[in-house]
Amino acid sequence: MEKAKRGLVKAGDTAFFRGLDQTSVTPPKETKDGRKLPVLDKSEFENRQLSLFQTFLVNTEEEQGQLSNAVDLWDSVPRYSVSRQAMTKARIDGQFLRKHSATFQHRSRTYTRIISPARITDHDGKERDYYPSATEELVEHALRKLAMEQHSGYFDKPNYRSGVVFTLYQLREEMKKRGHARSYQQLVESLNILSHSIVDIVPHGAGEAILSSACLPSLMAVSREQLASDPTSKWSVQFHPLVTGSIDNVTYRQFNYHLMMSHPTQLARWLHQQLVLKYTFASHAAPFEMHYTTIKRDSGLLDGYKRERDGVDALQSVFEDLRKTSVIAGFSRRDITGPRKKLQDVVFTIRPSQEFIRETKAANKRQATAVLHR
Repeated sequence: MEKAKRGLVKAGDTAFFRGLDQTSVTPPKETKDGRKLPVLDKSEFENRQLSLFQTFLVNTEEEQGQLSNAVDLWDSVPRYSVSRQAMTKARIDGQFLRKHSATFQHRSRTYTRIISPARITDHDGKERDYYPSATEELVEHALRKLAMEQHSGYFDKPNYRSGVVFTLYQLREEMKKRGHARSYQQLVESLNILSHSIVDIVPHGAGEAILSSACLPSLMAVSREQLASDPTSKWSVQFHPLVTGSIDNVTYRQFNYHLMMSHPTQLARWLHQQLVLKYTFASHAAPFEMHYTTIKRDSGLLDGYKRERDGVDALQSVFEDLRKTSVIAGFSRRDITGPRKKLQDVVFTIRPSQEFIRETKAANKRQATAVLHR
């Protein structure tokens, strides 16, 4: 894979996708002894690229614990947009789901995202299909945070893979610390959904590569017997190829993960991350505009509203929440109307908080330093 010559890699570039478009999906495996996973080489836990990914520009150890990395294209793919309620309504015979498609844009490039649902054995013993949803989003973020710990995260350049070795106890405690407590059973279910659901990212440009992979291409699981008796048994997951590519090319950005995880809604978390990834020039002199129609298209989280005005009101409420948590200092709204004053779009102009400006400057400096030292 070719490295970016400067700045962020253009995710649609063929060079970025080369070698990733035919990623195989390794089925979950069980081990008889949960303490003995396949041995990863020491070099995979200790190398320059991983160290750059795990090291943040901070003033205190407390700040270090609040930070994680946002991955440019991968965290813009609307892969968690279908709620459990919507899945229940959409299931055929109460069990099966069709592939789910959505179109989104990223850095002026258009993509289609197609999710093939995971088929798992449900609590009642029946097989049911699931798309990744809100809990899976939180689990993936928590896994990425656990990978920041020394000797937990790994990056394997020759085989082009990255991931984390963890215990369910660690994952449960991380989720609980961020205000999203889940049972062991719920965590196992989410890990299975993430490892079995396939996401196709199809660029609309002619000749551009298609990337197809599970959210977590590989899951090494302990046996049920071992899990029941010892939640400290080791598990291992492999991250999506776009996360691996981001670690290799240093296209991730540090951000306030603890604050993002504290938001009560998916849309608030999505907006916070999009500001981190796109509003890289944040200052009081340079406000940032976001359109309702763009947010609706790219997040997939406003499709459930029958009336556009209800969706706009919901979005405005989320911006209010971001203001209360000091992600933004404030915002203004400008309605765009058509014939008979029909609402066509709404432009939100966002003013950054002083804290967000400080965090953005730190992220810019950290990324520039990491690019120089990779």
